[in-house]
Amino acid sequence: MPETVPLFSSLSDIYSNNLLKHGARFQSLTEAFIDAYGFKPSFIARAPGCVNIIGEHIDYCGFPVFPMAIVPDFLIAVRVTDESLVRLVNINPKYEPSSFSCAPHTSVTINRTQHEWANYFKCGYKGVIDAIGCAKPNGMQCMIDGSVPASSGLSGSSALVCSAVLATMKANGRVLSQREIVEIAVASERLIGINGGGMDQTTSIMSQPQSAMFIEFDPLLRISPVKFPSTTPPIAFVIANTLVVSDKAVTASVCYNLRVVETRIGALILAKNLGIGDRPACRDVDPLTFKTVMDEFFSVKDRGDGNSDNDNSEAEGVETWIKRLNTMLKEVQRAFGTRPEGYTRGEMAAALDMTPAELSTAVHEDQFPVRAERFKLLQRAQHAFSEALR
Repeated sequence: MPETVPLFSSLSDIYSNNLLKHGARFQSLTEAFIDAYGFKPSFIARAPGCVNIIGEHIDYCGFPVFPMAIVPDFLIAVRVTDESLVRLVNINPKYEPSSFSCAPHTSVTINRTQHEWANYFKCGYKGVIDAIGCAKPNGMQCMIDGSVPASSGLSGSSALVCSAVLATMKANGRVLSQREIVEIAVASERLIGINGGGMDQTTSIMSQPQSAMFIEFDPLLRISPVKFPSTTPPIAFVIANTLVVSDKAVTASVCYNLRVVETRIGALILAKNLGIGDRPACRDVDPLTFKTVMDEFFSVKDRGDGNSDNDNSEAEGVETWIKRLNTMLKEVQRAFGTRPEGYTRGEMAAALDMTPAELSTAVHEDQFPVRAERFKLLQRAQHAFSEALR
């Protein structure tokens, strides 16, 4: 797998079919750019959306996932300027033009309370500028075109952030590795208020043609492309759009971020119930995930009984994973099964010998606030381990 993102000069290197359609889109983007700014763009940055095949809502639990990139994408046509301004125009007139200062030593601010499309670009831009320590960024004229349906569950927001990261990196003359770009994109999108994992950004940046991706996050990010076999007729995946929209940023406090917090608190309580909460592997990490709890539980168990269910092969075998995950599902039932209705904040804090305020700080609610009367720890833990098992 290449260390840096590839550079293409031909659409046939990006898309496998419908080249005339894609060519017309790129041409329309270029013409719109000229209409808006009076010049041709210097380059176009692209980042695709993605769809997850197996592994829903478990990347932030530390477990592997199996997604693939899709054809719908975000394109950003860019021209570098010497003005201290970044200008943004969306080819879709629904989205108002925007701009912000990039004057030397000026910090870009993102107002989470204003759900504006330009915030996603600003997140990616800020992430790159801060990461590379660029005190005097170049000005940018940008024209954005997204073909990922909005709020459709196809990682359109991540694709926009990733394309903004790529555009900003290129405009400021830097070359970063794919892994560095992924790390920046993941951290950047959290600036919008989404406490996400890394699946969407990893897929958008590191995907390969005609392949899905097996992505492991713990203990280190590891990518294994899974190429589809040649068949007649060829394998096809059908993505159906229900037209039901869900804006993660708008509903984060009661949906996405709430799920993340429930898994974080669930991992803390599960570790304590298993007697490993004070061990360095669980105590000294932030955040503690279900994957870390599982690994430490079996590490202690193996040392205690002198046996190991690890086959010492190059990677843990499928049978080892199946055995461990099934065991963890039983432990989850023991830990949370008496409270299927969920926990109050006070009950969770008491289980961890904390005050509710201390618990809120431990799971970073100051950055990602959530709202719930009861927290579904049993359901979140069961989902994480059973989905990893699937």
